[in-house]
Amino acid sequence: MRVLRTARAASAALLLFYCAGAASAQQANGLERDMIVGAERGEIATLRAALADGARINARDQRGRSALLAATQRNEIDVARFLIREGADVDAKDFVQDSPFLNAAAEGRIEILKLILGANPDLKDINRERNTALILAAHHGRVEAVNLLLATKIDRDQVNNLGWTALLQAVIAGDGSPAQTEIVRRLVDGGADVNIADRDGVTALAHAKRAGYTEMVRILGEARAH
Repeated sequence: MRVLRTARAASAALLLFYCAGAASAQQANGLERDMIVGAERGEIATLRAALADGARINARDQRGRSALLAATQRNEIDVARFLIREGADVDAKDFVQDSPFLNAAAEGRIEILKLILGANPDLKDINRERNTALILAAHHGRVEAVNLLLATKIDRDQVNNLGWTALLQAVIAGDGSPAQTEIVRRLVDGGADVNIADRDGVTALAHAKRAGYTEMVRILGEARAH
């Protein structure tokens, strides 16, 4: 519990620092706020006009969101394509440290994630809980997003604030569903370390056994045997 409290306090301090910096650096004016709303609504014409009138493409609204993040959250694919082509920052974070890259992975916005990966995102980027895009995709059962991320050099074994890797996250936070089982298989095939344990010394295999996830146990057991 002490470790969790310390991690949460550190996350809160980091969030306050980030908010202060983002608010002072890129707070949107009226034109830019309209642009962000337009991005959320899929209105490319509004974005074109705003940018032509001098709007900053990475300006943030009252929640710290850029136009690209707003578009990603609504899965506005054409808007995201336009903004990325115009140079929008795919790693720009809002006040809760969400970014277009992290959001697309977590929510399974596959077409937008493909566009973002083509724009060279920061593969080491993390949210306030130290989750990478891969951990988020694994947690939410986004099989196709996991596949796309495993085709990159993203760290397979990043450990988040809970002490979990993507593999541990898929087993512990999942429900043993076919999607989560497939993610475990893909992570193992993609080079995730099956021997990394959580802070209590419990491995993904041990967690799968406890939960009765038979197929996960088979996959992880075979991987450990090799």
